[in-house]
Parts: sequence; structure tokens; C-alpha cells
Amino acid sequence: MTDPVAILIPLFFFTALLYSMVGFGGGSTYLALLVLFSVPYEVVPKVALVCNLIVVSGGCYFFFKRGYFSPRKVLPFVVTSIPAAFLGGSIPIGKAAFLWLLGISLLVASFRMLLKDHDFTGTSRLSWAQAWWIGIPVGAVLGILSGMVGIGGGIFLFPVLYLLGWAHAKEAAAAASFFILVNSVAGLVGQFSKNSSLAELSLLLPLAVAVFLGGQLGSRIGSGQLSKVVLQRIAGFLILAVSVRVIWGLI
Repeated sequence: MTDPVAILIPLFFFTALLYSMVGFGGGSTYLALLVLFSVPYEVVPKVALVCNLIVVSGGCYFFFKRGYFSPRKVLPFVVTSIPAAFLGGSIPIGKAAFLWLLGISLLVASFRMLLKDHDFTGTSRLSWAQAWWIGIPVGAVLGILSGMVGIGGGIFLFPVLYLLGWAHAKEAAAAASFFILVNSVAGLVGQFSKNSSLAELSLLLPLAVAVFLGGQLGSRIGSGQLSKVVLQRIAGFLILAVSVRVIWGLI
């Protein structure tokens, strides 16, 4: 019988490659793949969050280096998202609740990947005060979801920033990378606070290497000029199919 890790390694590599090109960590697809390969659900968020951290660390570096990151764009959202991500990660949830959250998160993520970037272009620019009024509650919601499910939340923050006219595409991608980074750290700490077992280490190590390589390559490409539309569509349809499968199995 084929070792599932041997199949997951190339899948995680290409996931990291694809998502890092648009400033994301790939957490939604790592979750989907781990669930499809019957990895115990208690382990799934930890593996996904660690892989998120590895990928977006490279993304942050390359987007920052090329001048796309502005702390002002993301600060209103991370103030509440960080403690909320820790809280979400520390909350014990049952398998059914986890799968419902996962399925809905994947569904939303798939719609984001299927739409073109210009579909999110905002018509007005937020003031600094307005950004705080919106960012505090939005950051808290995305943070607690990030911690509970094992995603960084950047795939949800990106369209929020774009729709509000708060950032252009490259700035939104840079902000999403940083948002994922800090929330993944907080969520991971929360996850280990409720279960400190390292039994998943044998699964994590080869996947970590795979996403590091894919993320480094994708971040270099994404912070440059390459169009990412076709790859986004492919990922979107795959995530949509998995989300439907997860939700259908719960009905």
C-alpha cells in the first residue's frame, strides 16, 4: 500500500508554490489534503499552521524586500486577530464541528481563488479611523477562525482589503502574508496549549521541507511580474470540490 506521506509531499510542494505566489500560506489546501488522506483531525491544524508559517515567512521577506509591505495596512486587523487566534487554537472542538468549520472555510477560500483580482477592486479609500473601526472586529473573527481550523486567515483578509480600497493587489498580498504569519504563530501556540504531543513530527518534517522549497520558489515568482490567474482557477476548483465533499459527508 502506498505511503500517504509519499503522495502528500509533492502535493504540499505544489500547494506552497501556488499559494505563495499570491501571498498566501496554503493552509486551506493543506487542511483539505490532510483530511482527504485520513490524517487524525487533532493533528491536522498543527501541521497546516506550521506549513503556513514556513511558506509565509519567505513571502514576507520577498514582499517586504520589494517595498510592498506597509504596517499601516495590516495593523488595525492584527491587533485583535493575534489574541483571537491563540484563543481559537486553545478551544477544544469535536470532529464534526472541526469539519463544518473546515468545509465552510474551504468554500469561501475557493470562491476567492476563482475570482479575478480586479473583481475585488474597491471604489473608495478608507480613512485611518475607518480602518480601525472595521479592522478590530474583522481581525477578531478571522483570528479565532484561524486558530480553530488551522489556517492563517490571509485568504479572507486579502479580499477584505481589496474591496475596501485599502490596498492594491501587491500590498494586499504582502499584508496577507504578515497576517498569516502572526496568526499562525498564535494559533499554533494555542493548539499546543491543549495538546502538546509531538507524535505528528514524523509526518510534519518531510512536508515542512516540501513547503519550504515550494514557498521559496513561489514567493520569488509572485513578488515579480508573472500572471497567476490560471493557477488560481485550478486551485479554486480543487478547493471547491473538496469543500463540497467535506460538507456533503456531514449532511
